[in-house]
Amino acid sequence: MPVAQVKAKVDGEVKQKQLLNSHQQDAVVSILRTANYLGRFCSPVFDQQGITSQQYNVLRILRGAGLGGLPTLDIAEKMIEQAPGITRLLDRLEGKKLVRRERPSDNRRQVLCFITKPGLDLLHELDTPVRNKVNQALHQLDESEIEELIRLLELARGEQPSTTPATSSQ
Repeated sequence: MPVAQVKAKVDGEVKQKQLLNSHQQDAVVSILRTANYLGRFCSPVFDQQGITSQQYNVLRILRGAGLGGLPTLDIAEKMIEQAPGITRLLDRLEGKKLVRRERPSDNRRQVLCFITKPGLDLLHELDTPVRNKVNQALHQLDESEIEELIRLLELARGEQPSTTPATSSQ
């Protein structure tokens, strides 16, 4: 094969690889920008109640856990945005009387967290405004597009795609 053809073939492969990497990078940047946009879009609802989106996330996780509560580390694993300071986050929520913590007598190293009645009341108060904000933010997408978006994002995270329509409890 003449040198010119080899060079053209190598150049084509390099451009194709750069294009592929560029599309993947564009997708990641788009996801991050969208997450930031949605966070800023919803934050006024939380600000009005004096909590952060991370605190709201913890409250939703604990509501979903039910009466049994959850260990601190399980909450940290379920967080949308990983919080290195989960203890400080829980301290603030406990200070606002929205959660309570207990050490089980059979395992003093573990801390179980529970949502309180005021925490449940706050979530109930936030349910409709948050739903309205989310609907407003995604109003351009129909149900099938939202389901496809969820499926693709789950695949990107290496998760098994949901087979049922999304009903978020966390």
